[in-house]
Amino acid sequence: MDAFPTIRQTAMALDFDDRPLVKRVGLVILATDHTTEPDFQRMVASDRIGLYTARIPYANPTTPDNLRRMQPSLTEGTSLILPDEDLDVICYSCTAASVVIGDDEIEAAINLAKPAVPVVTPPLAAVRGLQALGAKRISILTPYTIETSTPMAGYFAAKGFDIASFTCFGLDDDREMARISPQSLISAAQEAMASDADALFISCTAVRAAGIALAIEQAIGKPVVSSNLATAWATLRICDDLTPRPEWGSLMTQSMAGW
Repeated sequence: MDAFPTIRQTAMALDFDDRPLVKRVGLVILATDHTTEPDFQRMVASDRIGLYTARIPYANPTTPDNLRRMQPSLTEGTSLILPDEDLDVICYSCTAASVVIGDDEIEAAINLAKPAVPVVTPPLAAVRGLQALGAKRISILTPYTIETSTPMAGYFAAKGFDIASFTCFGLDDDREMARISPQSLISAAQEAMASDADALFISCTAVRAAGIALAIEQAIGKPVVSSNLATAWATLRICDDLTPRPEWGSLMTQSMAGW
């Protein structure tokens, strides 16, 4: 057997950048999530913005009680994302859980691990997105059961929106929600959209609506905001990426007034 050459440690001086990438985005997602990472890789990640993900325990069915059970895991999950290093923004990627736990409670739990970092939740990002689009009267489409959809209706009503129509699929497994075909989503959006609504909100980070937002808008003739589209938009704006991306729908051409 040939001997290895002698290993030499160079004395060359090295230059170090402050960070490997200029901006760092933390994602806290469900153990069962199939959709958030692909959506964020496509819409957010770049040679300037890096994504760093932690998965936290979650077990179906998707009910308000099961969603609330994630709250104790938020701090620990967040602490595993680049420990002892700063992040520029953290997204907790579950719309229904953010509604039943509460945006403020989500933020507090995450900030225990990463103090003072902006925390994006899907429903609050959707609110900001709908406001940026000038929508006041909205239609809502969810994949959930009526039980899980009901708090969602209350959330948006409490934020000042007039809900023209609310449609749900009756599903209770987020893995099945992730398998809904794009064409089914377009057809469902057409059925769910009230003629007098200003925009359509499609809830759930499992649903693959972000990548076809423009196609849905073309089908219904109104702006569309989905959970992942809204969080990606808010994350980009917080990271000072203001580039309009009309190919991803109307929302991605809008600015955001702070967070």
